[in-house]
Amino acid sequence: MHTFCVWGPRAGAVSLVLADGSRPMQRGDGGWWRLEVAEAGHGTEYGFSVDGGEAMPDPRSGWQPVGVHGVSRVFDASRFGWSDGGWGGRDVRGAVFYELHVGTFTAEGTLEAAAGHLDYLVALGVQVVSLMPVAAFPGRHGWGYDGVDLYAVHEPYGGPEALQRFVDQCHGVGLAVCLDVVYNHLGPSGNYLDAFGPYFTGKHTTPWGPAVNLDDEGSVEVRRFICDNALRWFRDFHVDALRLDAVHALVDDSPQHLLAQLSVETAALSAELGRPLGLVAESDLNDPRMVEPVAEGGLGMTAQWSDDFHHALHTLLTGERAGYYEDFAQPGVFAKTLTQVFLHDGSYSTFRGKEWGRPVDPVRHRGSEFLAYTSNHDQVGNRALGDRPALTPGQLAIGAALVITSPYTPMLFMGEEWGASTPWRYFTDHEEPELAEAVRTGRRREFAAYGWDAGEIPDPQDPETWRSSVLDWAEVDRSPHRELLSWYRDLLALRARTDELRDDRLGSVDLTYDVDGSWLVVARGALRIVVNLSDATDVVPLDQAPQDRVIAYGDAEIVAEGARLAGHGVAIYAV
Repeated sequence: MHTFCVWGPRAGAVSLVLADGSRPMQRGDGGWWRLEVAEAGHGTEYGFSVDGGEAMPDPRSGWQPVGVHGVSRVFDASRFGWSDGGWGGRDVRGAVFYELHVGTFTAEGTLEAAAGHLDYLVALGVQVVSLMPVAAFPGRHGWGYDGVDLYAVHEPYGGPEALQRFVDQCHGVGLAVCLDVVYNHLGPSGNYLDAFGPYFTGKHTTPWGPAVNLDDEGSVEVRRFICDNALRWFRDFHVDALRLDAVHALVDDSPQHLLAQLSVETAALSAELGRPLGLVAESDLNDPRMVEPVAEGGLGMTAQWSDDFHHALHTLLTGERAGYYEDFAQPGVFAKTLTQVFLHDGSYSTFRGKEWGRPVDPVRHRGSEFLAYTSNHDQVGNRALGDRPALTPGQLAIGAALVITSPYTPMLFMGEEWGASTPWRYFTDHEEPELAEAVRTGRRREFAAYGWDAGEIPDPQDPETWRSSVLDWAEVDRSPHRELLSWYRDLLALRARTDELRDDRLGSVDLTYDVDGSWLVVARGALRIVVNLSDATDVVPLDQAPQDRVIAYGDAEIVAEGARLAGHGVAIYAV
């Protein structure tokens, strides 16, 4: 027995299409159509026909076995035999995140294959596996941000039960799971929502087309569609947190913003389930209101990404000054983002051409409410060539030290811990020739504006673009990758056993630096993170005489004036 239902407020008739033919559905309150089918259940394939049209996938389909244009299949989430009854959850604030893309994390590109590396992640010191989107998207290979069946799990990754199994295995080894979800837009291919109801609105626009309808006629059900989706990942798939993509593009003039609604409903479910549930926002707004409680006028997010910290660190290490890095080249910028979160906190943003952001109150806010990172999928994949930062092993070690010893929640991007040589490029697998060409030419046109030759830009539709982005796990046993991986493990182990490095008070960190940019020293309690940014051996002065060297990357020794470090060296001392 299964009850099929779909929201179709503008439809004159809706039919359920099964293998043996069509059956008319009954219209109920609020534009919902329903039909109970005695012989249907888990595995039944179906579609919906609106006003006599072709059968389309269910907007809330939990299983798309043959892709986003094919039939839906009933998925009974309650059938899975969970073994994580002893899992108490994890507050993701202050936990070590590891962002991975299922399709390129392993050669197989499946959730099952990714699970084969969970022991590796535990040994590394990871606490939260942060999965890039797994909602069903067109084709086999893609980033997942053009998903269209938000309730389904991409079949090439293994489908919905594979995700349940993956989360269960993560919990079994003590890892929490954060799932990336995209509510600000849907992809163009396989997007049938408009045929069912007003899921989109002309009141607002986004960089990706019409805005999702959050405040226009019919928005109550659209908001329900989103919130139900989020709660389903928590309840039926046992995920611990959601990473909400580009929330600044959720245009909502309602009395209660969608994020606040989702925060309130997530808190209620957390209380019901008896374990913490997190909401991590990607936001370009530089507004601490994002992580302030709903009861105090905030949007209630648990944490948010901090791109300003990334930009300051990237500029410090690479010397890049173009595009949005322009404002991050001045001495002291990294010091500000390490201690005050945002560079643009009401100041003028040259890239945006306007004043931007609001300051973070160090009394009201903790550093763990903000994620810090040297890389993420955007900062690598959205470069013209998808190239990882061109840095020496020592510079990579410096970046790791500054992230992992910061007062923020640290996040690693897959492969960075061994200095992966593989790029991570923008790739798609659209079947429609017109859409494929539009993506290809659009990508080339975008970077031509920055002076790139179109022929240099990898073709997103070329399978080699995806293939070149797959991690080469053989590198972990080769030098210098092996030594960098050991450094990451040592850093994360030191953080785990040292209270001072997990102190997330913004006032708990101090930084001194050379105005010429040759060295810096971060103070964390009795520890000093000493960094030689130059490529030559140098002596870095310290405010107190070091008593002991805790760990180091590169040659380091105590001298009368402070610490002598090899070029691009970093050491942590106790004073």
